[in-house]
Amino acid sequence: MSPKMSLPPLLLLLLSPLLTLEPAGATLIRIPLRRVYTGLRTLNPLRGWEKPAEPPSLGAPSPGDKAFFVPLSNYMNAQYYGQIGLGTPPQNFSVVFDTGSSNLWVPSVRCHFFSLPCWFHHRFNSKASSSFRPNGTKFAIQYGTGRLDGILSEDKLTIGGLRGASVIFGEALWEPSLVFTFAHFDGVLGLGFPVLAVGGVRPPLDILVDQGLLDKPVFSFYLNRDPEAADGGELVLGGSDPAHYIPPLTFVLVTIPAYWQIHMESVKVGTGLTLCAQGCAAILDTGTSLITGPTEEIRALNKAIGGVPLLMGEYLIQCSKIPTLPQVSFRLGGVWFNLTAQDYVIQIARGGVRLCLSGFQALDMPPPAGPLWILGDVFLGSYVAVFDRGDGKSRARVGLARARVRGVEP
Repeated sequence: MSPKMSLPPLLLLLLSPLLTLEPAGATLIRIPLRRVYTGLRTLNPLRGWEKPAEPPSLGAPSPGDKAFFVPLSNYMNAQYYGQIGLGTPPQNFSVVFDTGSSNLWVPSVRCHFFSLPCWFHHRFNSKASSSFRPNGTKFAIQYGTGRLDGILSEDKLTIGGLRGASVIFGEALWEPSLVFTFAHFDGVLGLGFPVLAVGGVRPPLDILVDQGLLDKPVFSFYLNRDPEAADGGELVLGGSDPAHYIPPLTFVLVTIPAYWQIHMESVKVGTGLTLCAQGCAAILDTGTSLITGPTEEIRALNKAIGGVPLLMGEYLIQCSKIPTLPQVSFRLGGVWFNLTAQDYVIQIARGGVRLCLSGFQALDMPPPAGPLWILGDVFLGSYVAVFDRGDGKSRARVGLARARVRGVEP
């Protein structure tokens, strides 16, 4: 969902392992998440990956320590989404909270008759909202399998108990991609940097800070990977909840403030295989289900863990081999972040049949954006990520710490 980008990557990365706790009086906006399995697909690789045409800004400083919480949904460890409201009274929509894009859009009641996704999802009705303001500017977001077209509109956003923020969002009139037809979410709420926003629209997070509803442009994701659990985790706006992770947080600077892109120092598979040996770019992306990387490296990785190639760059794993599979480790900020086979193998049980899929998918991003790795939900389910946009005095950064198992007290 990105505009064209032309910035060269910054290779300098300052690393500082820090322990940060929210002040005792901080208020966190909590948004529950739900989880949905989408089959052998990921959301983000459908969008066009290019680099921004102008230097991105980090936004204005935001004082104070207030923070706020949105429950996330997760189904079969594949796709996480939560609820927002648009309009007065609020019309509810399930949206993917996506760190790989920066626009908010939902289907419109005015969508094209032959746009199938509209008939399977909630649709925004401007006539049912007393706070609606027409904008009418056309917008389009390019995906690998087609375009998403519509018009921009303005109305009130309700999210995690916060009300009254006036946001410009997209009303989708034409959704040609079948991935949206059977998706369990209605739309997407982007949490990337402003430079990614199609049409130069101010992203929702920035609006919440601009209008004084959120004190800090900081948010964090806790993704519950237990497929038996009722809840899928939590999106926390305004900060992080130390109950979600095992301290300390390791902070890594954002190298290009567009996607949440960082420098990855190395990837190791067991003791015998090293990938990304000279360092490489990586993106932390909640809208991508798996961990993706360049085809040749992912092929070598999956060979080392006994993966059998399937379609679309995915691999099948023999379920009985899970206890014997090697650890896969990512070096970020001078610290190794380890994934066991229980972390990186997706186990699907349907009708008494168990299927095991590798969490590593081949996906080549062409220059200038690529080559790069995407650390999607397979990684972010094991490690809580705190996304800090920074301010005029400090650079954007991401804090990472091992997720605490639900039900285990700190």
